[in-house]
Amino acid sequence: MVASLQAPKGVPEYFPPRSSAFLAVREALASPARLAGYGYVELPVFEDTALYVRGVGESTDVVAKEMYTFEDRGGRSLSLRPEGTAGVMRLVIEHGLDRGQLPVKVWYSGPFFRAERPQQGRYRQLQQVGIEAIGSMDPALDAEVIAIADAGFRSLGLQQFTLQLTSLGCTQCRPAYRQLLQDFLSALELDEATRDRAALNPLRVLDDKRAEVQAQLVGAPYMVDHLCSECSEHYDEVRDHLRALGVAWIEAPSLVRGLDYYTRTAFEFTHALLGAQSGIGGGGRYDGLMKSLGGQALSGIGFGLGTDRTLLACEAEQLSVGGAALIDVFAVPIGPVAKQQLVGLGAQLRRNGIRFDLAYGDRGLKGAMKAADRSGAAWVLVLGEQELADGTIVIRDMSRGAQETVAWESVQSILAQKILDQSTQGTEGVHS
Repeated sequence: MVASLQAPKGVPEYFPPRSSAFLAVREALASPARLAGYGYVELPVFEDTALYVRGVGESTDVVAKEMYTFEDRGGRSLSLRPEGTAGVMRLVIEHGLDRGQLPVKVWYSGPFFRAERPQQGRYRQLQQVGIEAIGSMDPALDAEVIAIADAGFRSLGLQQFTLQLTSLGCTQCRPAYRQLLQDFLSALELDEATRDRAALNPLRVLDDKRAEVQAQLVGAPYMVDHLCSECSEHYDEVRDHLRALGVAWIEAPSLVRGLDYYTRTAFEFTHALLGAQSGIGGGGRYDGLMKSLGGQALSGIGFGLGTDRTLLACEAEQLSVGGAALIDVFAVPIGPVAKQQLVGLGAQLRRNGIRFDLAYGDRGLKGAMKAADRSGAAWVLVLGEQELADGTIVIRDMSRGAQETVAWESVQSILAQKILDQSTQGTEGVHS
């Protein structure tokens, strides 16, 4: 017997009815970005490995341990994308978007890949929605980016999430802090690999999740306490703008993002009910990234929000996200002539934005009505010989169990009005 095939380990799959909630989450996270003038970009799923080594940082776990890297037929080293910012920066440079109006504001979504140990909320193929705003140092832009993420989570009805905020300094103040941190780390009992990491980028050690390392980091100096005057002023203005926008946060001086390119503003959203994998999104400013990839010395700020984890957060809060029903109207034909009529009607309804399905397979009335019930449609149409002869059709309201017979030529307008009435009553709202 041939063994059954399964999806790769650590790759979540979404199918009805849960896929409806997944799509609703993705749309909710992207919608605030579109309202703020961010345009969509579609990124390659794999890029030159050097892009991530130079852009993300050779000392990061993402590059050192987690990338899926392979050689193509021409001997070129390629990697599945582990994150989106470096790819967006390459796209902006390559296509000259930075030569036009600034800031360049774009959003993207899709799968990203990291060879991690799979567990609940940590996947090897993870889904994200991200935005990038490139070409302005304005602290108000930092606040806008953070507020867009906050708005996306709130539009889903999420309440038990927290915004953690800090500043990671700049090229002016970070060298002195780096030396201060290295002096602190040199006195600790660290394994050889961690010492090598401290020499390459000491901030990475603060991100070490091992309990034995965290225990030794008590009393470590924090970057936010050693900012230069410009960084300190920038951070103050970011917080002033967040207050004006009504976005709450907590100070997180030990926050270290997992990628090397972050400078100044850094932030992470966490959810109280997700356990160890509590992060549902985060980001920050990256002042030197574009220049390091061969472009102009333009600053940028962005985020990546986890679609998978946000869906888990909604489920943890028992929020009803996305409509359960895939269709609005289900049709039951009795006989071949009725089927032909309803196939044509269905095409017209779909063109008018009404979701429609039909009882295929020439099943009897009883079986067709069972299919109608399973479809979740709000209304069922029944067309038989009597209705054909009379020029009518039956509309059954599945929620009330009532039905009415209407003129054939009126059915489209009647259904459109019923669906409009339903939507205005909020019966299919985004959350409950």
